[in-house]
Amino acid sequence: MTEYRRFLFFTSIGLLLVIFASCRSAKYLEDGQSLVTDIDMQGIPSELKEQASQYVSNEIRPNSALNLSIYNLFNTKDGRYKKEKIRQVGEEPHVLDSSLVELSSTQIGRFLQTKGYFNAEVKPTVSTKGKKSKITFEVELGSPYYIGDISYDFEDQTIGAIYDHQVKPTTAIVRGEQYDMQKLLVERENLYVSAKDLGYFDYLRQYMRIGIDTNQVRHQADLSMSILRPDTTDQTAYYIQNVYLTIKKGEPAQAPVFVYDSLSRINFADETGHFRLKPIARYTFLRSGQLYSLKNENLSYDRLYEMNGFRSVRINYEKESDNLLNVYYELMPRSVMANQIEGEYTFSSGMSGFNVGNTFSHRNIFGGSELLEVKLRYGVLFDPRLEGSLGQKIFNNDFQVGVNLTVPRLLLPFGVRNVGKYGLPRTTLSSSLQLFNQDQTYSNRYFINTLNYSWWQSSNLQHSYTPLVLEYRVGRLDKTFRENLEKEGYSLYVESNDREYFGLGSQYAITLNALRLLKLENFSYFKGSLDVSGNTLGILSTLFNFRENSSGEKLLFNVPYLQYIKGEVDYRWYRYLGGHRQVVARFNGGLAVPYGNNSKLLIFEKSFFAGGMNGIRAWQARTLGPGSYNREVLPEDLRLNLRNLDQLGEVKIEANFEYRFRLLDNFLGTKMNGATFIDMGNIWRLRSDERIPRGEFKLDKMLGQVAIGGGFGLRFDMDYFVLRLDAGLKMKDPQFEGNDQWVVQHWFRSKDFKREYYSSHRPDRYNFVQYNFGVGLPF
Repeated sequence: MTEYRRFLFFTSIGLLLVIFASCRSAKYLEDGQSLVTDIDMQGIPSELKEQASQYVSNEIRPNSALNLSIYNLFNTKDGRYKKEKIRQVGEEPHVLDSSLVELSSTQIGRFLQTKGYFNAEVKPTVSTKGKKSKITFEVELGSPYYIGDISYDFEDQTIGAIYDHQVKPTTAIVRGEQYDMQKLLVERENLYVSAKDLGYFDYLRQYMRIGIDTNQVRHQADLSMSILRPDTTDQTAYYIQNVYLTIKKGEPAQAPVFVYDSLSRINFADETGHFRLKPIARYTFLRSGQLYSLKNENLSYDRLYEMNGFRSVRINYEKESDNLLNVYYELMPRSVMANQIEGEYTFSSGMSGFNVGNTFSHRNIFGGSELLEVKLRYGVLFDPRLEGSLGQKIFNNDFQVGVNLTVPRLLLPFGVRNVGKYGLPRTTLSSSLQLFNQDQTYSNRYFINTLNYSWWQSSNLQHSYTPLVLEYRVGRLDKTFRENLEKEGYSLYVESNDREYFGLGSQYAITLNALRLLKLENFSYFKGSLDVSGNTLGILSTLFNFRENSSGEKLLFNVPYLQYIKGEVDYRWYRYLGGHRQVVARFNGGLAVPYGNNSKLLIFEKSFFAGGMNGIRAWQARTLGPGSYNREVLPEDLRLNLRNLDQLGEVKIEANFEYRFRLLDNFLGTKMNGATFIDMGNIWRLRSDERIPRGEFKLDKMLGQVAIGGGFGLRFDMDYFVLRLDAGLKMKDPQFEGNDQWVVQHWFRSKDFKREYYSSHRPDRYNFVQYNFGVGLPF
């Protein structure tokens, strides 16, 4: 059976089972019961219909056909629903319940009243056919009420002044606007936050009351706002007197012994004996001598948790006098050391293998919640096409070791104020070594060291600056393989892989709205990055006249240095369609230009590639492009060894469109979402090369060299992370010419097409469908 027929067969069977089960799902109900299959609302404005539908009781909302089918599959016996040993999969049938219908009708009416329709009437009707029922809520809205006169009565003049100066200038409660209770709740919350931020510790939300009078003028709601004074005097602003910070060890056997720090004005007690005050005090925003502020309280909670060294943070208060507070921070540390072992199975282009890794973590290496990580990773990939024993079938193996030190502050020779206001700043020092070997092809030794600073300019805008990127790489081709490349005239791959180099550069990235990526709302995301290397060494080489090699490259310690500039942008457009539906559009482009000391060649590690689970998903990573390049031009004996080396480029353009939706609310304890997508794009070379024909970027040929793929995906939401399985189908493949690029037409005779492709591209095989498994959303 061909791939297409196999795919079509299983899809058809699955759809038939779902349709059959969902159409007959009511047959398992008892006599006198009926399944709610549809709900309709008539007479409600379209902008309110979705909100109103949320007030229908969950127990009588129509089941998802797929949810109910799965439930029926596991929880029916002898034509009836089981009474015991019920499995928690899918969704139990939503049976008509007249009391819940009336309750839902009442709730919808109350909701409409909050939107200004005080005279709205909701009448439910039920139509039943067999064991299936449809509920219709018929609504008579009546005329909406509009805000009329607004009067104010402030018993507490102090809080009243805060309302006049802080809240009223930006109020959404305006005469002539349609009444909306949500705006009143926002008004009360704004006053509460404003009062708390100005030190009024005792102020409560319920002290502000809003009365509504609809009896004076027809279809007009007059409002009377009052601020109560619970005592005989106005609210008092509180100042912080003493601050106490305790690192807890557990239930204390005796009272903690505090040591006063005059610089921070904090009384510090560490029951564990492992922490220093100064790194922690940076993120205690409630300080002695300052006004109490709810904003500073929330900032303290957020930053202390983000330090990742404490599993519990508590802030308590004690009144010292009529206007003074003592603040008590109580921090419970996490386990200091941890060790995590990871493993995964990999499958790629007919080859399989595994990766194993170990990460040791120390969360408080220097007493200030500094995180030290030591990572070890080993991976191996086997090629069954190679001859010999299992050890002789190893296609490549990869060993990596790295050390990261993350400090929860900016390590700078000068101070930076308010740097933790919007997010926790971090300094990361990292060092890693990679040893990679590919059978009878090449080996790579890659050593890189970086110093990175990351901080937040606002709640949605993050900066990352890496002033130091120091790298050293030694790449060596297999002797026989190198001789074959040179014999066939493929010196390009010799130059880019059989070499060693130094790199000294810096990187910068700016990210907008990264924290909103998992939210269902309307927003745009942007990330821009710039990577520059070799300028400092270029200046030094001019000043000190560095020695050159036979290729004209300047040498540092007898090794050439890199010189290039690389930029990349990632823009995404998110639109929320209600429920669990979302549309995402994405553009990802990049350009890398070697110059100066390496003006002709961009090395392998800095090049762009196309395909993969987060790009054009119908292609495996590094198997698309550049341009219309076709690997048929390679000699057969080089195709296998050059795999993942010849399909790289300096220009990258990609676009993705994805529609996301909910499939199952409960699938084996997870929420199963679906997605349909279209991906398009490619990579290109900046310069033409006769060994990579049609691989260079030309504006007039760009559209004809764009690859297009589409597909469907499943996402299993486990709350803490998402498992993803995407299936991408190749639709337009630029390695072919003319109308033959639309390879989707050959899917119906895929067996013949694959045989013809293999005969001219041996040992490469053509796959119409590419499966991608990963953790997290693609973008």
